[in-house]
Amino acid sequence: MDKRIFRISLTAALAGFLFGFDTVVISGANQPIKEIWGTNWFLGDSIFTFHGIFIMSMALWGTVLGSLLGGIPTDRLGRKKTLFWIGILYFASAVGSALAPEAYSFSLFRFIGGVGVGASSVAAPVYISEISTAQTRGRLTAMYQFNIVFGILVAFISNYLIGMIFDESIAWRWMLGIEGLPALIYTIMVFKIPNSPRWLLMKERADAVVIESITLLGVARDKATLHLEQIKIALFETKEEEKGNLFSGKYKKPLILAFLLAFFNQLSGINFVLYYAPEILERAGLASGESLFSSISIGVINLIFTFVGISMIDKLGRKQLMYIGSIGYIVSLAMVGWCFYSGANSVLLLTFILIFIASHAVGQGAVIWVFISEIFPNKVRSYGQAWGTGTHWVFAALITLLTPTFLDAEIGVFKDNPWPIFIFFAFMMVLQLLWVIFMMPETKGITLEELGKLLSGKKEKKN
Repeated sequence: MDKRIFRISLTAALAGFLFGFDTVVISGANQPIKEIWGTNWFLGDSIFTFHGIFIMSMALWGTVLGSLLGGIPTDRLGRKKTLFWIGILYFASAVGSALAPEAYSFSLFRFIGGVGVGASSVAAPVYISEISTAQTRGRLTAMYQFNIVFGILVAFISNYLIGMIFDESIAWRWMLGIEGLPALIYTIMVFKIPNSPRWLLMKERADAVVIESITLLGVARDKATLHLEQIKIALFETKEEEKGNLFSGKYKKPLILAFLLAFFNQLSGINFVLYYAPEILERAGLASGESLFSSISIGVINLIFTFVGISMIDKLGRKQLMYIGSIGYIVSLAMVGWCFYSGANSVLLLTFILIFIASHAVGQGAVIWVFISEIFPNKVRSYGQAWGTGTHWVFAALITLLTPTFLDAEIGVFKDNPWPIFIFFAFMMVLQLLWVIFMMPETKGITLEELGKLLSGKKEKKN
């Protein structure tokens, strides 16, 4: 693997670090904000709490907007410029959230950060998939996910350390504000990466501009022209087949695949566990400080097994990893539900939660951004990515919006015991396993242009 392409891909993937950090850092501020601003009240006669809508899920609704509309700047401004503005959004959100004087302005800045998260889940995987080869695309694009979980781990550690240093009344502000530093560093680093040669050609830029971009990716100048012609030929061969917009009917298969993968990703309960890890562990019998510390173990396992998934994605393939992850999901979620139902030891429950995290990291975590970024043809890739990530974040927002209602329920089976939630997630993972077996295609080792033909029914995969 060329070291320069690796460094460039890693820089783009750092958007994922900020994604992970921003997504999970709110877990440390969840309880303090409830107490300080008194946000845990129901809106009229509805089942929704103010805390659920405006504190915990507001960033996710920003993410929905960013992911659904992220294809527009990614296509029109380019992958690189979009990644730069994403860094600006992260920085503004971190500083604004930390300094917010009340709940409404806090929610606004969390929403801004969410827009950055959503847009990054479109732009970064598309950019990396376009600059990599068919043989390295899985590992390089999956670095985005690796950085997400690294950001999650750092956020858990950061929350724990800041919680130890500062008084609870102000610690949450430092937890949120510290993200501004890596956001600023990332924004500066993005200046040095080149534009995607495929995007430049699709925008009919001059050959000299495209060749300069190719050389910046590490291709020798005497070979850059040949590389340019290869991309041109590949784009020309698929040009006629790529006519029509995303919803014209030509791309029905990749649209369905992207939707279902993203749908099942969130119906695994991964964001429910990550967002509410300290509260879930407290309900299992751990003290507040112990639950924050145990949350770090979730981040560590997530990081380790994401690395395992990345190392295998171009060897075993996307589909095989989804098999492994689905089975792990079913077993671990069912056992977590049983632990809550039976009042089992908190250490046993934490063990099964960690198995759940490992299953996600190896399966859905390693696969989702890679798979969605490669199944759409060149012309509609950024919009297809927006469709898949938009689906992902709509369901993430809905789950996060509804979760406080069930966690704080005063009556019924949910009172002080969330075991039915985990059983529901386990059932959904049985459906995911069936989808993987009967519908999901394997995409490893196939060029982006060949995949476009394969999934549109124009060309069968050669054995």
